[in-house]
Amino acid sequence: MLISPAFAQTAAAPASGGMGMASLLLQFALIGVVFWFFILRPQNKRMKEHKAKIAAVSKGDQVITAGGLVGKVARIIDDNFIEVELAPNVKVRVVKSTLTDVVDATGTPAND
Repeated sequence: MLISPAFAQTAAAPASGGMGMASLLLQFALIGVVFWFFILRPQNKRMKEHKAKIAAVSKGDQVITAGGLVGKVARIIDDNFIEVELAPNVKVRVVKSTLTDVVDATGTPAND
C-alpha cells in the first residue's frame, strides 16, 4: 500500500475559544509594527538624508557616481544635471540622482 493509514484519518476539530481571528489580527498588526519600526522607518530616514546631501552638492565638491566614477563637480547645470571633472580636461554630464555620495578630498565619505 502506498498511502499510510494515518493519512486517511480525519483531523480533530480545533478547539474554538473565540479568540482565533482576533489573535491572528493582533499578530499581523504586531508584525506590521515591527516591520515598520526596524525596516521602513530607518530606510526612509537614510533616503531623506541622501536626498538632502545630493541637493546640497555645489561646485568643487568631490562626488562618487553610481557607476563608481570619482570626480570633482565642475559646474551645476540645473536641478537635474551637473558637470563632473574626472581628470584634467575630461568633463562628463551626470544626472544628480545617480550620485551615491559626496566625499572629502581624501576620498572618504564626508561627515555631516
